[in-house]
Amino acid sequence: MSTRSKHGTTWLQTILLLLVHGPVDRWPAPLWQLSPWVDHLVEPIPAVVSRVSAQERRRVLKTHTPLDGVPAVPGVWRIVVVRDPLDAAVSLYHQGSNLDRERLAELTGSPSSIAGRAPLEEWLAAWVDEVADPRARLDSLDGVLHHLTDAWGRRGDDDVVLLRYADLLTDLDEQMALLANRLGFGGPEAYGVEWPLLVEAASFTAMRARADHLAPDAGGVLRDPSAFFRRGLTGSGEASVPSPVMDRYRERLSMSLPADLQAWLAGSA
Repeated sequence: MSTRSKHGTTWLQTILLLLVHGPVDRWPAPLWQLSPWVDHLVEPIPAVVSRVSAQERRRVLKTHTPLDGVPAVPGVWRIVVVRDPLDAAVSLYHQGSNLDRERLAELTGSPSSIAGRAPLEEWLAAWVDEVADPRARLDSLDGVLHHLTDAWGRRGDDDVVLLRYADLLTDLDEQMALLANRLGFGGPEAYGVEWPLLVEAASFTAMRARADHLAPDAGGVLRDPSAFFRRGLTGSGEASVPSPVMDRYRERLSMSLPADLQAWLAGSA
């Protein structure tokens, strides 16, 4: 699975692991162990490879690298979740307050960044206006738009699945069923009476309640694992910025995204 930050990454991991392993209490390990972030490099690569290789069922791997950096391998699906970039930026901002940056620096060997940040509205305005190299700053608006347009251009590939975050919010049951069928698990009938339990386990409320098992915290960088599952709603971006910033945001989307992708992202196609 190839997603941008705060685009439903952990949600999709949970859904896929539920399809593979069943209810959470039957999982052989926490989410971050079963479905590692393979290019995060907070633990030695041989350890990750060994753990994944030992899994006897279908494997779920996480990356934030766009599909143009993820090789197509026969028999391997590549799945992307698409979310409104401004909503994702709001979630990214709040996640920043929940990170132990000194611990993160210790794990990655990068300098610690603990300086205070601007208020949300000011931070979002700067995020909208920044022009960045999408391959150097993946979570910039340019980086997000590159990830989305690259995936959109590959949507017809046999190994690529594109999901819309808003659809997961609107009808989780249907979206999980469609995904299960597409990936060859079979639909709800293949899971029998457990299917409603799996859908419930993939709800935001249930995931927050199981944060100790589901939060992606391989190195202990989250100050509060349950806070990782903050709200996950749509429309938070527009509610957080004044009209001029929203106008600039829409202008950047219209200049960067093809019309059919804009319509699909907005739910009008």
